[in-house]
Amino acid sequence: MLDKLQAIREKYLHLEEQLSDPGIVADMDKSKRVNKEYRKLQPIIEAYTKYEKVLHNLRSAEAVLRSESDPEMRDLAREEMAELDPLRDSLEEEIKVLLTPKDPEDEKDVIFEIRSGTGGDEAALFAGDLYRMYGRYFSEQGWEVEVLDENPGTAGGFSKIVLEVTGENVYGKLKFESGAHRVQRVPDTEAKGRVHTSAATVAVLPIMEPEDIDVRKEDIRTDVFRASGAGGQHVNRTESGVRFTHLPTGTVAESTESRSQHKNREIAMGRLIQQIREMQQTQQQSALASARRSLVGTGDRSEKIRTYNWPQNRVTDHRLDGDNKNFNLDRVIEGDLEGLIEALTIADNAAKMQEG
Repeated sequence: MLDKLQAIREKYLHLEEQLSDPGIVADMDKSKRVNKEYRKLQPIIEAYTKYEKVLHNLRSAEAVLRSESDPEMRDLAREEMAELDPLRDSLEEEIKVLLTPKDPEDEKDVIFEIRSGTGGDEAALFAGDLYRMYGRYFSEQGWEVEVLDENPGTAGGFSKIVLEVTGENVYGKLKFESGAHRVQRVPDTEAKGRVHTSAATVAVLPIMEPEDIDVRKEDIRTDVFRASGAGGQHVNRTESGVRFTHLPTGTVAESTESRSQHKNREIAMGRLIQQIREMQQTQQQSALASARRSLVGTGDRSEKIRTYNWPQNRVTDHRLDGDNKNFNLDRVIEGDLEGLIEALTIADNAAKMQEG
């Protein structure tokens, strides 16, 4: 591990030199790539620097025990070692997690979709609550958000809303949000104060290109068509809808979310690649690795990854264990998702390390 960390430090220092190179600074694209890679290594370097300091202090304390005859000095050295030993262990665990191979898709931007599920108007209102919750989180992350499509609910909220979210490590942060989200609360329309259960689904789709997987462009048939639905004359007169068919597998994906054919091509291609990729993974991955993947399901109340319980002011993520699975609803619904996402990331990394 130390050899790997030293190699990472050398790469980090090389990137640091590149960031001050006038030639690279003048090249916007290259500067952006170097800066992105530099920032990606920063958490590892920070943990490694702390780890080296702890090791140095431990060696110094051990040297005191070996060479010092003064009982008071020896006691101080033992106290220091008792404090440093657990810190060393925790830093080693942190570094192991940081060195765990990342999902190559983590850096990708995403198509983010929220749909109301079981529960009628209350489900649509809850979908609206989720949209506001995620919107606050996106804003805190400094990500850019574009609304591609929205269908308001009859009593408020949304029956569907589709977003494009762009920024740094977007899919890496949001990939655990895919699935059914269940809400338990008393609806405003409930006269007798009874708690109702409703659901909404979230789908997080990394924006991908054909080169991201083994797909040849000549194996994809493209059809464009007039999108139907809301949108007025523009929709009726313009062939903005896009459908891709992967001929070897018969996989079909389409998009009519946007008025822009270019944007619909992007969405449909992302969907097609994701479907083909999942098909390939099903054939190649072990059952254990496949079980880790978050599935959206049908939107039924029973198929849930997370429950938002208003009466108990609690959010429970059903993929986590013990006390780690419960969070304060008031904070979460205001967009404070860092604790949740961090817990899910740690659990996923631990599962990967066990498999490895």
